[in-house]
Amino acid sequence: MIAEEAKPTTKIAIGTQLWGPSGAGVWSSPAIDAQRNRLYATTGENYSAPASNMSDSFVAMDLDTGKILWWKQMTTGDAWNTACRLPDKTNCPDEKAPDFDFSSPPMLVTLATGKRALVAGQKSGMVHAVDPDDNGRILWQARVGNGGTLGGVQWGSSTDGTNVYVALSDIVRTNIPNSLGSNADPKQGGGLFAFKLETGERVWYTPPAGCGDRKRCSPAQSAAVTSIPGVVFSGSVDGHLRAYSTKDGSIIWDYNTAKEYETVNKVPAKGGSIDAAGPAIADGLVLTNSGYALWRGMPGNVLLAFSAK
Repeated sequence: MIAEEAKPTTKIAIGTQLWGPSGAGVWSSPAIDAQRNRLYATTGENYSAPASNMSDSFVAMDLDTGKILWWKQMTTGDAWNTACRLPDKTNCPDEKAPDFDFSSPPMLVTLATGKRALVAGQKSGMVHAVDPDDNGRILWQARVGNGGTLGGVQWGSSTDGTNVYVALSDIVRTNIPNSLGSNADPKQGGGLFAFKLETGERVWYTPPAGCGDRKRCSPAQSAAVTSIPGVVFSGSVDGHLRAYSTKDGSIIWDYNTAKEYETVNKVPAKGGSIDAAGPAIADGLVLTNSGYALWRGMPGNVLLAFSAK
């Protein structure tokens, strides 16, 4: 996803040679366009300076050869790595860069008009729809949150051909006194949105549930969203799996997975935060993993099966 070769840039204080550009990783599954024999991917930020022109972008490739056909960059100048969050920022390429990469895959959809769109949410807090048949021309954009390193749209949205369903992360970290560690703010982040695929107009919004006084709890909804006709499923860092009505966003059912279980294979297990992967649905079952300790979430080690009805 970087057209030019990396070149030596600057040296840090201890003499280590830095190279760039680097990064623009592809964090999620690409989409295949059988009609036009193309592959579409979304890209991450650059990990060293200088920032390149295909980072934080939609990219179209020839499916046979991998040749880049077009790209649409949504955030420029985003050269960032995790050193930018540390007290020692020696290896941080740009402390002011926003880390607004795409970790959500693009969804290729056909609109009611017959035109097509590529839709993906970004960590900037924006949802984008671009035209795959017109070099990524922007069709519409909608904001769902503030965005940030752990913010915006994290791991993926879902569509039923009429609407796109988008969960908001926007995890906010609060520093632990006398420590380099942090906790998630229990009062910020989360929520589920529905937008019309045609226009990006908001259809409904369901706010997040609160954490109360639960420890290591965040209402952020970072995990990928899954939908079936009439229902959208969204897991939360607070440990809950919720089923929402696609009609109005009302919660059909809500299950707290963050507890201990007697498992079918007799292995001691407990649930925790739900993050990253979305539920898998097949043969009348909703399957989800529970437990995600990264970013100070609640750890766990259980796979749960629910009836879809």
